[in-house]
Amino acid sequence: MRDKAEEGAEIEGGSGTSSSLLTDRQASVLRLRRRGLSQQEVADLLGTTRSNVSILERRAIQNVARARATLKEWTMIQAPVSLTVPAGTDVFDVPARVFSEADKAGIKLEIGSVDIVVQIKTKAPEALRKRVILRDLEIAATEDGQVLVQETAPE
Repeated sequence: MRDKAEEGAEIEGGSGTSSSLLTDRQASVLRLRRRGLSQQEVADLLGTTRSNVSILERRAIQNVARARATLKEWTMIQAPVSLTVPAGTDVFDVPARVFSEADKAGIKLEIGSVDIVVQIKTKAPEALRKRVILRDLEIAATEDGQVLVQETAPE
């Protein structure tokens, strides 16, 4: 029968050479938590404290969020269609601009006008008041027809 240290070492795995933003220890904590173990159970298994597991889990989740934001930014940079919608624009004028730019690039969008407005409301809720866009928005369309929305970064 294996003891907890052997089980923890097996679960921890990893060679330390990963190019991931997660450390091996953070990945182990996330794997164990995903299996339904409590922070205390993970701590016992890995031979550390619950407080340390909490810190590792929080930092891992922050790293995953940063990685997702980076991927979204990269996707927007790579998108063949990218347009800036200036502050003061009526939100209902945006879909026509997006479709026009996508048509010029030969991209078929799989969503409708209402979906674009909903994405703006969902992805940049603070940039919209009633029908007026308050801050510049960047809207991109990828080659596969995905539409992405984000607020333009202040310079």
